[in-house]
Amino acid sequence: MRWRPSPAGLIGAVVIFLLVWLVLYPNLFVLMDSLREGAEWTTQHYARFAQSRSEREALWNSVWISAASVLFSGLIGVPLAFLFTRYDFPGRSMLGGLVALPVLLPPLVGVIAFLFLYGESGFLARIIQGVLGLERPPWRLTGPWAILLVHAYTMYVYFYLFTSAALARLDRGYAEAAYALGASRFSTFRRVTLPMLGPALTGAGLLVFMTSMGSFSAPYIFGGGFRVLSTQIFVSKLNGDLGVAAVETVILAAASILFLALMQYYESRREYTAVGKGTGAAGEGAGTGRGRVGLGILAWMLTLFLLLPHFTVLLVSFVPEGTWTTQLFPPVYSGENYVDLFSRPEMLTPIVNSLQMATIATIANVILAFLAAYLLVRKSFRGKAVLGALVILPWALPGTVLAMALATTFSANEPLAGRFLLVGTFTILPLAYFVRNIPLVTRAALTSFRQFDPALEEASASLGATWTTTMRRVALPLVLPGLAAGALLAFVTALGEFVASILLYTQRTRPISIAILSQLREFDFGGAAAYGVFLIVLMAIVFLFGYSKVSDGRIG
Repeated sequence: MRWRPSPAGLIGAVVIFLLVWLVLYPNLFVLMDSLREGAEWTTQHYARFAQSRSEREALWNSVWISAASVLFSGLIGVPLAFLFTRYDFPGRSMLGGLVALPVLLPPLVGVIAFLFLYGESGFLARIIQGVLGLERPPWRLTGPWAILLVHAYTMYVYFYLFTSAALARLDRGYAEAAYALGASRFSTFRRVTLPMLGPALTGAGLLVFMTSMGSFSAPYIFGGGFRVLSTQIFVSKLNGDLGVAAVETVILAAASILFLALMQYYESRREYTAVGKGTGAAGEGAGTGRGRVGLGILAWMLTLFLLLPHFTVLLVSFVPEGTWTTQLFPPVYSGENYVDLFSRPEMLTPIVNSLQMATIATIANVILAFLAAYLLVRKSFRGKAVLGALVILPWALPGTVLAMALATTFSANEPLAGRFLLVGTFTILPLAYFVRNIPLVTRAALTSFRQFDPALEEASASLGATWTTTMRRVALPLVLPGLAAGALLAFVTALGEFVASILLYTQRTRPISIAILSQLREFDFGGAAAYGVFLIVLMAIVFLFGYSKVSDGRIG
């Protein structure tokens, strides 16, 4: 009898091949480039890196700025989560949602918002300069503390969302039992609540550290002479020093993977108590009615302060080019920037490019994530561990690393070696967005597959349905809501992607993020802000519209 491979086996082989080719192979290619000079194998690039004080500083700066970003993001996000989850006051639910809005602020847009608001020529600096009668701005928004300020603001949302979700599931009975045994509030928090929040805090900290290690926008705009590896890679590539750029890429990837491995080891060694029945979702109250009002005022003030960058970008977007120079506030406002955005072809092209590329990348993510999640949850095969590692690997690699890997691999036309000339074409950016978001969509699909009974698939097969029919008529409709949620996040992430874009774009394939940077370089702040507002609104519409359909179960 002739052996025929099962459909699942064929799909598994294809998925693993694609992931090896697009995720693993490019990074191995970069590793080889870091060990070669022409046709010769050498370690001289690593020796140059080790001997260079600036390179060693860039590595150290990347590590400590990421660790500090975790600390400051946690100091903002965790107290906010307690305030909006554990206490009851007027407007708590609405304000709690508004505090999470920075998650829809693309990295580059967040950076320019801080530039307009807190920069040396920004609103706050000008106000203080005018009030105190200073000849110069009171500060310069540059260097490591400026980067930390931007990181803390743009990344506190991870701690806020993770901690809020954990607190909503936390059983208040544990804390009440501690109080009954005579423990103080601080002791209860330190020895009961905090350990139970451990998984959420660890997950948020890991996400912040990995995001900070690959951060490019804030160091690029505000770094000044402060070097980090993500910007060093860009500079080395720009200067044509591709060997050192490859070494920097390898070391940045190794540092990120090492941190991820250490955190996973820490998680495997630590035991957590179950979070209980979720009776901690309701607010505790603030004692008297006056206390509730006081907390409400505090919450409103914090929310307005955190949304100041959004308001600033919106305000500046109505400033015509060349009309705002030395004045404290813009003297003229109009909708000229928005008219130009949709009437001038050179300004509309980046919007069309971003929409097309994000759509292509997201469709590919959905297809691959569905197949990979099915194999990981439903099947047992020899390559399962390899598949699981490959789908998570892009999450451990900063965007700069992925972009360099793809640029190196697909810069030559060698089909027999699995290399095609994609650099400089439209294809390279959707490919980068696709690879970058593989873990995001796959994890959403994995969760969905684990939530429905495999007996439904078995029942379909027992009734004579083929594997393809079972997947199309049974599995896909059940997985689609979670898969759609992951796809929405991938789509909005691709719309505002900047790190990979700046290494891979061409003038013809400019996305919105690069158009924003171009407007800033031309000192057209109103045009840059208009792009930023459009991007924020577009991401919010896509996310909120899609989320409402997912939550209502109307997908599919």
